[in-house]
Amino acid sequence: MHDPQLLHIVIGGELEDVAGTTFRDLSKVDFVGAFPSYAEARRAWLARAQATVDNAHMRYFIIHAHKLLDPHQDGSTPA
Repeated sequence: MHDPQLLHIVIGGELEDVAGTTFRDLSKVDFVGAFPSYAEARRAWLARAQATVDNAHMRYFIIHAHKLLDPHQDGSTPA
């Protein structure tokens, strides 16, 4: 039996303010990839975060996309 696929997306880029989450330029957001588990996404996130450690405004994020894909989570019903 396989573990359930829990889609995670890793993105990053330069932020306007290091205390926030607003990117300076959305056209330059780095889409690292989509990963089937948090562990794989975290490895990719860590590699990119470490590679850009010299840029204080650069941040990478893990988006738990599987939570956004659940059609029953928001109470909606299929059409």
